[in-house]
Amino acid sequence: MEYIVIGISNHPHSVLPEGAMEIVPHYKVFSGGKRHYELVKEQLPEKHEWIDIRSDMPGLFRQYRARNEDVVIFASGDPLFYGFAATIQKYDPGADMQIYPYFNSIQLLCHQLNFAYAHVVNTSIHGRSWEELDQALIKQSQSIGVLTDGTKTPAAVAARMLEYGFDNYAMYVGEDLEGTAGKIVFSEHIKDMTDYKAHTLNCVLLNKKSPKPASYGIPDNSFHGLEGRPNMITKMPVRMVSLAQLDLSARRTFWDIGFCTGSVSIEARRQYPHLQIVAFEIRPECDALFEQNTRKHSTPGMTKVMGDFFAQDLAALPSPDAVFIGGHGNRLEALMKHLDQYLPAGAKVVINAVREDSITQFTATAAQLQYTLSAPMVITVDSHNPITILTAEKLYNE
Repeated sequence: MEYIVIGISNHPHSVLPEGAMEIVPHYKVFSGGKRHYELVKEQLPEKHEWIDIRSDMPGLFRQYRARNEDVVIFASGDPLFYGFAATIQKYDPGADMQIYPYFNSIQLLCHQLNFAYAHVVNTSIHGRSWEELDQALIKQSQSIGVLTDGTKTPAAVAARMLEYGFDNYAMYVGEDLEGTAGKIVFSEHIKDMTDYKAHTLNCVLLNKKSPKPASYGIPDNSFHGLEGRPNMITKMPVRMVSLAQLDLSARRTFWDIGFCTGSVSIEARRQYPHLQIVAFEIRPECDALFEQNTRKHSTPGMTKVMGDFFAQDLAALPSPDAVFIGGHGNRLEALMKHLDQYLPAGAKVVINAVREDSITQFTATAAQLQYTLSAPMVITVDSHNPITILTAEKLYNE
């Protein structure tokens, strides 16, 4: 069977894309959402079958396959733009498809604004996490298109941006574009949109008004720290060298074990927004510190895990290919052996050691696990004790 996927307008009297009108009369089985059916039913052959698209995707594709004939599917805008074409590729890999695209909603919004969109960074939070939008904001992209949903609304977007200090953008909201209630709402100030009730069908365009300061290396005194323990932070020069040793530009998932103030995770997120970051800490007082510092330094989207590292269900977390050990509770050897179960070949582990026994344990355990050790680096910051930065790489999986 073949899927013929036709992107359509939201206009109540929409015309099918060129080429699609000629083929529709030759098919019997059609599919789409209820809204799509209302838009196209008058253009379908008299004797046709319609399959509603709902939330049960496996069940939907069983229905398609049970017909054992080609299916024409109607979708909003461009099916290849965060659309139903990707759903077909997921649930019926290798399927034959014909695509007849229309403009996607962000394009339509830009058209109405006369806004050149060649360099707009497109993101979707429609039924997805915040990750794509978070990355675009951390990178300070000039213009960001956002596909929203019923929960992650324009108001929710504005609230999240304010929470993490991204108040340097203006917001356009395109509502029911090409529909009967179509309109565009503009706000110069994100804070004015936190209570806005938009039409169910909407998309957002963010445009940066001014850049946020973003130094390469965050000053230590800009982090909230543990009360009475100002030196409980990985110093900035040590942070930067440690992250460089992990080669994070080529990594996907970073674990920060013993995050304390969150300084290492925050620095990594700022410099490498593509990373999945999971930060672990056993001390309860660090929980609030992490929240304060991630908001102060505009670094949303990291996973925080509180409690004893050894008690966590690590298999439920994304497997790391880069690890920073900021704390080990005098159980370094046990931690490294426990961690080894979750590391793929090529993963790198870095520790900052002050005590000689930590250097000895890390080196001996890495050798026992058959990791490759890089030459140690020793850094002294101001009048603090020398820090030895140790790096080990896992060569292969057993």
